[in-house]
Order: sequence, then structure tokens, then C-alpha cells
Amino acid sequence: MNPVNYLYLAALLFTIGAAGVLIRRNAIILFMCVELMLNACNLSLVAFSRMHGNLDGQILAFFTMVVAAAEVVVGLAIIVSLFRVRHSASVDDASLMKL
Repeated sequence: MNPVNYLYLAALLFTIGAAGVLIRRNAIILFMCVELMLNACNLSLVAFSRMHGNLDGQILAFFTMVVAAAEVVVGLAIIVSLFRVRHSASVDDASLMKL
């Protein structure tokens, strides 16, 4: 398969994720859309790495996955704690930091 097709797929995934972040108000869905954008970036990094014949993009994608895993742990903990306090996962309710 042509690596350019992977770049088109990555652009499509990133667009869907960006639209989800801009449109939706639920914190869990925002979180999933951010993960979708990170995976689109990883896909493009690996595609560029394959196109140029080196491993730099794949190594950078690996580090991105490690950072994304840490982000998931911290982000889900924040969302769960906000849900316990406010009984809602809406980011509009979380705009006030006063509990």
C-alpha cells in the first residue's frame, strides 16, 4: 500500500478528533478525541518514517505513545474526581475550579 494513503487516513483521523474537541462538551469524549488526534500524529510519523527509510519517526511515535499513556492515567483521574464532586462530566461545569 502506498504510504501516502496512510497520510490521508491520518489527516482524516486528526480532522475527526479536532472536530470532536471543538464541538463536544463531555470530558470523556473530549479525552477520546485527543487520543484520536495523537494516534493520527503517530500514524503520520510512522508513514513518514517508512517513506524516508529511517526509524526516527517510529522512535518518536513510541515516545508519543508513552506520553499518551501517562496522560490517560492523569486525565482519567481528574475526570473521575470531577465527576464524583459535580455528578457531571461536562467541561462547562468544570470551568469553575471552586469545589
